[in-house]
Amino acid sequence: MIRLALRASLVCLVVLAGCAKNVEQTYQGWIEANLIFVSPDEIGRIETQPVREGDRVEARTLLFTLDDDLQRAEVAEREAALENTRQAYDRAVALLKKAAGTQKAYEEAEAAMRSAQARLNSSQTKLARRKAFSPAAGTVQQIYFRVGELVPAGRPVIALLPPGNMKVRFFVSEATLPSIALGDTINIQCDGCPGNLTARVSFIARTAEFTPPVIYSLEERNKLVFMVEALPEKPESLRVGQPVSVTVAPREPRK
Repeated sequence: MIRLALRASLVCLVVLAGCAKNVEQTYQGWIEANLIFVSPDEIGRIETQPVREGDRVEARTLLFTLDDDLQRAEVAEREAALENTRQAYDRAVALLKKAAGTQKAYEEAEAAMRSAQARLNSSQTKLARRKAFSPAAGTVQQIYFRVGELVPAGRPVIALLPPGNMKVRFFVSEATLPSIALGDTINIQCDGCPGNLTARVSFIARTAEFTPPVIYSLEERNKLVFMVEALPEKPESLRVGQPVSVTVAPREPRK
C-alpha cells in the first residue's frame, strides 16, 4: 500500500510539473510613478494657489504664484536705465551726423543700450516666472508648501502626476527572465480594480538584485531576481503604491 501511494504521488507530481509549463505565472508587484516636481527659480512667499491635491489640471494651468514686489521694482529700475541709454544713444547719433561726435562715442552708446536691454529682458523673465504653470496635463499628487509659506529656490511646491508616468513594477526569477521581452502584454489584478487591466513591458533590468558579493552557487542563483517595469494601458484605474498581482502569459516558441 505504501509503495502504491508513493507511485501515485510521483505520477501526480510529474503530471503537475508538465501542466505547470503551460500555466500562467503570477508575481506580486506594485504601482509606482515618476512624479514631476514644480519648484520656483528663486526664493519667495506663496501668494496664490488655485489648485488642491487630487485636482486634474491641463498643461499651462496656473499652479501657484509668488510675491513679486522685488522683481517689479527691478523691472521698473531697468526700464528707467534703458530709457537713459536710449537718450544717450540718440544724442550720439545726432552728434555723429553733425560731425561733432566720434565713432567711438557712438559705439559705446550703442553697446550701453544693448546691455541695458538685455538686463531688462532678464528682469522681465524673472518676473514672469513668479507664476508657476503646469508643464503637462495630470493630477496634483501632493502639495508641500501652501499660501503664506516661504519657499526656498528649487524646493518642490507641487508634485504632479501625468497619467503616462505610472508604471507597474515587479520582479521575476532568472529562470523566468528569457520568457519576458520588451513590448509583451501582462495582466494586472488588484482589489477593487476593474477587470481586463493590462500593461506592456517597458523595462527589464540587466542587473540582478540580491546578488551574492563574490561567489555564486546553485542555491544562491535561485535567489537572483530581475526588476521588470510595464506601462499600464489604463493608468487612470490604478493608484500609486497600490499592490497588484501580475500575470505573465507564457510566450509561444519561435519557429
